Amino acid sequence: MSPRTSRTAPDARRPRSQPRVVASRDAAGQLDVDALIADRSIHIIVCCGSGGVGKTTTSAALAMRAADAGRKVCVLTIDPARRLAQSMGLSELDNTPRTVDGAGANGGSLDAMMLDMKRTFDEVVEAHASPEKADQILTNPFYQALSSSFAGTQEYMAMEKLGQLHAQGDWDLIIVDTPPSRSALDFLDAPERLSSMLDGRFIKLLLAPAKGPARLLSAGFGLVTGAINKVLGAQVLSDVQTFVAAFDTLFGGFRQRAESTYALLQAPGTAFLVVAAPEPAAMREASYFVERLAGDAMPLAGLVVNRVHDDVSTAIGLDDARALARRLRGGSGVDAQTAELLDVHAERLATAAREQRERDGFARSHPGVPQIPVTALSTDVHDLEGLRRIGELLGR
Repeated sequence: MSPRTSRTAPDARRPRSQPRVVASRDAAGQLDVDALIADRSIHIIVCCGSGGVGKTTTSAALAMRAADAGRKVCVLTIDPARRLAQSMGLSELDNTPRTVDGAGANGGSLDAMMLDMKRTFDEVVEAHASPEKADQILTNPFYQALSSSFAGTQEYMAMEKLGQLHAQGDWDLIIVDTPPSRSALDFLDAPERLSSMLDGRFIKLLLAPAKGPARLLSAGFGLVTGAINKVLGAQVLSDVQTFVAAFDTLFGGFRQRAESTYALLQAPGTAFLVVAAPEPAAMREASYFVERLAGDAMPLAGLVVNRVHDDVSTAIGLDDARALARRLRGGSGVDAQTAELLDVHAERLATAAREQRERDGFARSHPGVPQIPVTALSTDVHDLEGLRRIGELLGR
């Protein structure tokens, strides 16, 4: 069954407003993150969201809290930013899971890694092709371009790496930090896109001289390949033909593993967390992610809303603060300082009210999706203790 077929199966036909929510709520009706990470039946958590909402930090903090709760955790980031390594005290992250010293308790542990799409692609070729065939593929110029920069390769290799980590069995929880922006869910389509590329008419046309019957090498076909030569160049055409001919025997395995990983993402042991900030654009993106996950029958845990200003005192209300600031403004000494403080207080109250309206609007559109707000910190997170603080806010 192909990824597209699985998306149109009967259990996948859910209204976009009714995602399959798999997480618990606490007494206040909020997303219970601690219950989620304590659930030993959950083996994969995928964090997705638009750029600049703290998704990478959320993934790392969630991994830290799970490790401290006794889970054996691996966090995989496919975000090109280096913040994750810095906050975990690692000099770098690469395609190999690295142990995070100082993380974990009660038998728990934490490893971290960053996806290297080319290295992952190389490893797959080396593992599933004969040495001679692997060398032919790895040294092919078209393959080198494809594995380094072709659109969709990163997302496809994320599927490969997730499947590898899960099959390895060294961790009981894998947390995936996806790329920023809507491409965060492109890995759901990656197997299909790669299938389309390699099964497409253009590729088959390029492959025909190497695989097709002699009659294809007619004058008419020569005109077609001659035109392609003029556009791409003879060497590029030759490189593509050589690559596709060598890669053709591996493609079935790529597709099968991608389909298995896609099924794994739909399985009860997986949970998606959507991460957002309480701003209009980010909350619109969050709605998109929730609807997309519902459409693909992916199990949703809930929404994490980062950098919320929910710690503002309401002893003085917004209207009173503004009115009092106006009366004191223009004075001197204590009155001027008090007016400035009241202005700051009023602005924070206004911000908190605006953020609450955004959260309420999301709740009305997606009433079945639990939320958890994470209070904005005064400083950036740059070490393990900072990650633990975020974890505490997630688990409150």
